[in-house]
Amino acid sequence: MPEAPLPTLPPGLSDEEQDRFFLGLAVEQARIGWEEGGVPIGAALVHDGRVLAVGRNRRVQMGSSIRHGETDCIERAGRQPASVYRHSVLYTTLSPCYMCAGTALLYDVPRIVIGENRSFQASEDLLRSHGVQVDVLDDPECIELMRRMIAERPALWNEDIGEE
Repeated sequence: MPEAPLPTLPPGLSDEEQDRFFLGLAVEQARIGWEEGGVPIGAALVHDGRVLAVGRNRRVQMGSSIRHGETDCIERAGRQPASVYRHSVLYTTLSPCYMCAGTALLYDVPRIVIGENRSFQASEDLLRSHGVQVDVLDDPECIELMRRMIAERPALWNEDIGEE
């Protein structure tokens, strides 16, 4: 079944409302991933107000070691010119791990908007040290998704972050 077309940004939103709108797309992906039995982390890549792709953690669904929400999203965006990445924003429901941060750094993504960093935080200082603008929204939905994940699927969560 083909996925629904990517939504477009409603006109007239403030910068904060735009961030909440795009983060909402990532949250939707996280919820889909949870319902599929996976890790509830989602992402959206946005270029000049246009959604290039959304993605979710698909490690369980695909039997993958690297398909985190951010890497899945960037993979789904397909090949893009460097100039596109350099003018894009990556929205993610959870603070990125080093692998996902490295992918954003590789492509010079200048800004990352994070839903929550209470349950996991590894790379924010690294990103900032490379000039990436990191904004944490402390979003209640993102916090609740991760709280539930850690409570209900702790072994899967530990696997996802490389812990025993």
